[in-house]
Amino acid sequence: MVKLQKDVDAIRINTRTEELAACSSTSVGVTRLPFTVESLKAESLVEEWMKAAGMTVRKDALNNIIGRYEGKDPTAPVLMIGSHLDSVIEAGKYDGILGVITGIEVVQTLKDNGIILYNPIEVVGFCDEEGVRFHSTFLGSKAIAGTFTAEDLERADEQGITIAEALKGIGITDPYAYKNASRTPEELLAYLELHIEQGPVLEKENEPVGIVRGIAGATRFYFEIIGKPGHAGTVPVALRQDALLGASDLISYIENIAIQNEPLVATIGKLTVSPGASNVIPGLVTGTLDIRDLNVDRKKKAIDAILTESERVAKARGLQIHFEQVMEADPVYCDEQLIKVIEESIGELDGSAISLVSGAGHDAMAMADVTDVAMIFVRCKDGLSHHPDEFVTVEDMGAGAKVLYSTVVKIATKQY
Repeated sequence: MVKLQKDVDAIRINTRTEELAACSSTSVGVTRLPFTVESLKAESLVEEWMKAAGMTVRKDALNNIIGRYEGKDPTAPVLMIGSHLDSVIEAGKYDGILGVITGIEVVQTLKDNGIILYNPIEVVGFCDEEGVRFHSTFLGSKAIAGTFTAEDLERADEQGITIAEALKGIGITDPYAYKNASRTPEELLAYLELHIEQGPVLEKENEPVGIVRGIAGATRFYFEIIGKPGHAGTVPVALRQDALLGASDLISYIENIAIQNEPLVATIGKLTVSPGASNVIPGLVTGTLDIRDLNVDRKKKAIDAILTESERVAKARGLQIHFEQVMEADPVYCDEQLIKVIEESIGELDGSAISLVSGAGHDAMAMADVTDVAMIFVRCKDGLSHHPDEFVTVEDMGAGAKVLYSTVVKIATKQY
């Protein structure tokens, strides 16, 4: 890595992370939903930091905040760096935020060293990635990718407020001009996203930074298992049609399928037992199944095996088992050329280029519809995320920033 007169400032990244954490509607963890007082406070801070880093700042038609650092050729495709500013309920400080602040720090480092790259750089803070308020993810990045729709504007939160109404509430006079936020493939050089790993691999490998090969595709099902309720004291166990025991058989099988097909993961995230009385045999179990993998064929074979097993369990226990697919998201592969550049940047820090698959969704998934994408993961303590105890050391923040800086310089100076 070229020695800079002024290097990235990890302390500044950490300080800004703490400042943004205060933009929260809860005292425990960080709760910052889109188009709220808390999000506007966060955007105000981000705008201030972007301007200090020499960027011109604007908000697009869906309230994504975008800072632009001009290149030697203002007409050249834009290298975009970004992540999201919203959070889940009582979240940690770093999810999404670290990517935005580190992007700003990269531009600040360019400015401090008087460096102007060939391509313009844009740092974007997406308005809503988590989907907590309106139950739909990637709102901001979908708008930029051109996949946001008029139907999306009519999605409502628990108070009945639609996205269109929420946008009007923060000063977006015409939410139906959302198409003005979209960018074309010709406008963009690539999209880079730095994010905490949200998993334990980097900590296990003792590496501060890793490379994301791709983001796993997800298939989600709603299922119901119908048995026959009865008196807990009078029906012999061998004669029961116990829906919960059927669920237990199936859940154990699903766990084994996942273990046999690593890195595929499968999760029963919700389970409801009816009638739910201590002295009644469960007659109905409903639940959700979430299966994720980067390998589409392996995921399909696992799903087929689970559905076949459900038929066997149903027959053996005298049950009815029904699965309904409620979501399908294709996997996203990061661009190989961009991956090579990140590998070189990690090598400059004498690190090992650990390859990772993201099981969590990220804005890069939506941005892949309009441009090449790549992601850098930064180690987080115990792999913990979406929790108030989420933690990244200042040293790891600095390592991530240096890798991102080096990557940006390589890509935006026509080496990509």
